[in-house]
Amino acid sequence: MDTDPAALPKTAAQATSLIRGVIPDAAGFGPGAVRRTPYESHPRRWPVLGDDCVWQQQALPKDVLATLTRSYEIPASGAKGPLRLSAVVTVHRNPAQADWENAEVLEEMMRCPTQRLRSDEVITSLNDVPNSLGDSGNAYADDTLTELGAYTGADVGGPHPYIWAQARIGQFTLAVSAKGSTGWSRADLFDRLRDPQVGMRARLRAAIERNTPEPSSTKDDR
Repeated sequence: MDTDPAALPKTAAQATSLIRGVIPDAAGFGPGAVRRTPYESHPRRWPVLGDDCVWQQQALPKDVLATLTRSYEIPASGAKGPLRLSAVVTVHRNPAQADWENAEVLEEMMRCPTQRLRSDEVITSLNDVPNSLGDSGNAYADDTLTELGAYTGADVGGPHPYIWAQARIGQFTLAVSAKGSTGWSRADLFDRLRDPQVGMRARLRAAIERNTPEPSSTKDDR
């Protein structure tokens, strides 16, 4: 693996510092994006999908050095409702554990094609599309995973388009998501997620000195 071993985080503090240098701020999601409240997740907790297909916060497992989720929004304007966005960076202790996180996303989709995010938010009709390095245009990550579905919220109705896009590079996973509302197409969501995900990959490669070039352009299957 073309990294400098000295650049890879070994402690929770090092992993947290790296995450903060990689994860985007609101401006990374384009014009009009602002912070949501709460903006950042608790640093020692992460979401786990229960047997009842409801997401809940639990303590970080031992194989995770650090993780951080940030939440953003494009406020409602004109004929468009609010677009809710997120970015997540997780640092595992080794690549095998990060690979297992990707595998769990696939398992969760098969186990729970309908998932409740909160008491007033649900995602349905989930379908996951995984790609290894070299498959379907993936020239930038060890593995990628795109999850498509439908989002319904008490304040925005639905169903509306939902996307979760995750990439694994070594021991790191980088994810972005979008929960649509009135006036937002799936193509719109892909457009809003593309730049922040590319930016995270570029900043991570710079931090760990991995020299795999980013493709000059990317295409999404829609």
